[in-house]
Amino acid sequence: MRAIVEAFKALSDPTRVRVIALLAEVPDGACVCELVDALRLPQYQVSRHLAVLRAAALVDTRRKGTWVFYGMRADLPEPVAGIVGAVGGGTPDEVMTEDRRRLRQRLQLREDGACVVGYDPVRSFREIIPLRLVPATKGRSSRA
Repeated sequence: MRAIVEAFKALSDPTRVRVIALLAEVPDGACVCELVDALRLPQYQVSRHLAVLRAAALVDTRRKGTWVFYGMRADLPEPVAGIVGAVGGGTPDEVMTEDRRRLRQRLQLREDGACVVGYDPVRSFREIIPLRLVPATKGRSSRA
């Protein structure tokens, strides 16, 4: 029962739902920098949400060299797995659709299944992926 309560608490935040939906798309897991670029959120926010999901035993980590990959736990209790499956595989809204699209683009930059780009807070995602592949964000001009 406690695991179910903790799962609901962890999934009560819309950003954590977005993270779970992205992790459900990547069976091998994703590194923080890939999630940062897909969600277009600061690294510290993504890391904090991942910490909450990890504390709720929804997410696990694996290390590959210097990279830490976050993925869905394989040993989730059945009721919790059902909740996570509904969240991850649910009907995506416009925001989640764009998150998934950006994640797929970002994953194409991997070499041998590993992230090699990293995250540089000075360089934005728009500098890594050509502008023609990244749609302009609503409310912002294309001029910086």
